[in-house]
Amino acid sequence: MRMPRIYLPVPLAVDAEVELDDNAFRHAVQVLRLKQGYQMILFNGEGGEYTAILSQLSRRSARVRITGFSETNSESPLATHLALGISKGERMDFAMQKAVELGINEITPLYTAHCVVSLDAKRQQKRLQHWQAVIIAACEQSGRNVLPQLHGPRPFETWCAEAQAGLKLILDPQQNTRLASLARPCGTVLLAVGPEGGFSEQEITQASAAGFTGIGLGPRVLRTETAALTALAAVQVLWGDLAGQ
Repeated sequence: MRMPRIYLPVPLAVDAEVELDDNAFRHAVQVLRLKQGYQMILFNGEGGEYTAILSQLSRRSARVRITGFSETNSESPLATHLALGISKGERMDFAMQKAVELGINEITPLYTAHCVVSLDAKRQQKRLQHWQAVIIAACEQSGRNVLPQLHGPRPFETWCAEAQAGLKLILDPQQNTRLASLARPCGTVLLAVGPEGGFSEQEITQASAAGFTGIGLGPRVLRTETAALTALAAVQVLWGDLAGQ
């Protein structure tokens, strides 16, 4: 049985004993139903991972004793940043979850012309907390020890004008340019993906003026979450650490 992995955002050190926070306690004890004496892997998002034993357990709290450290690194050598038009609930969650599994380093949700989701300040904060939880769970599952950075939602026009990267790409099904025709990038690959309905013509024009290259993914029109993951998988195969390297 694979040893469970738990994210615990506190300082960790071999031989230390630490208390699980509410999220880690819920995951380890209430969801996974670990018992006293069970082993687990802890990581705090700063790199590397720690083996630990559940040393104390009560109805409301648990403590673990850290027994070892490994510099395990599952990060891709290719830095990637996904800017994703905000879509409805499960589609956005799915895209973020799988992007983490594919090695994404940064995620920026975008308000775009065709975005059907509107968030006031309170709802935006709740959604950010939810998305952060999705990212953490994906790191726990996929074996990553470094958390991707989640940026706050930005209007497309503002974000586009300020975006910096070694290679800036925007998905446009009208384009015939393919990823395989591009030179290996120096620096971060920034990938902009529209929501349901894609980007507007004005947004495509704005992106082009800001130095983005429009790319297509083939003859079929993909849904937003499929397009994001297809593009991320492709850049990892071409320039990252997926099969074929």
